[in-house]
Amino acid sequence: MNDYSVFCVSDHTGVTVEAVAKSILAQFPRLECSLITLPFIDSPDKATSAAARIASTSRALIFSSLTDPGLRVPFRNAGLSLFDIFELISPAVGASLGEAAIPSGGRTHGMAHNYEARMDAVNFSLNLDDGLNPGRLDQADLVLVGVSRVGKTPSALYLALQYGLRVANYPLTPDDLSHTALPGVLLGHLPRLRALTLSPERLAAIRQARYPDSRYASLEQCREELIAAESLYRRHDLPVLDTTRMSVEEIAARLRSLSSG
Repeated sequence: MNDYSVFCVSDHTGVTVEAVAKSILAQFPRLECSLITLPFIDSPDKATSAAARIASTSRALIFSSLTDPGLRVPFRNAGLSLFDIFELISPAVGASLGEAAIPSGGRTHGMAHNYEARMDAVNFSLNLDDGLNPGRLDQADLVLVGVSRVGKTPSALYLALQYGLRVANYPLTPDDLSHTALPGVLLGHLPRLRALTLSPERLAAIRQARYPDSRYASLEQCREELIAAESLYRRHDLPVLDTTRMSVEEIAARLRSLSSG
């Protein structure tokens, strides 16, 4: 299939429409494309400029989350096909509810809701990253545990930023793994512990990129650490999530589901 330039146009950050575009495009595995996000298209002048830019590109697809119908006009006038989330979905929802949608820009992005709580959660996760300040673990909604480089820090920060959860993370060192129980500082917080793991091959590849040809990155070392960690998880009956084939978004969503289950 020929190459396409895929534009994600938004009157805010573009996070929502980009996620939708990626999900839809994944259904077309033969499609070769580059993804370009155009955020903060929140005025007629910006919309006209964006439409002109896209019109000069051959083979373009456009996904949009432009809440103001007037901002879509320049794209239509330029003869461009625009797949707008609100235009495609809102009428159907309105028909079901029996009332018309009222466009309101800037309310779709998650950061608009509980901003201060989310920032507080991010600061909390940074302050309790990588085993820091263990005396504050009782303030955490979740505590992620796992060996080095299984994705604890990015998952904790994503949960904080997107969902406002106060998430700490604690690394299991080779010394920790030599014992038959989890570190004592964690034992008082077992209900909030969530364990992350992944395949030895994937862990070795991640570590190799950071510390090439080290013992730390060797497949043997990775395998030994994961086996020891998983033994501790079983001993304490911890919920375990295998992150081998997951994005940070999926890891966070599954951890959130585990925490509410």
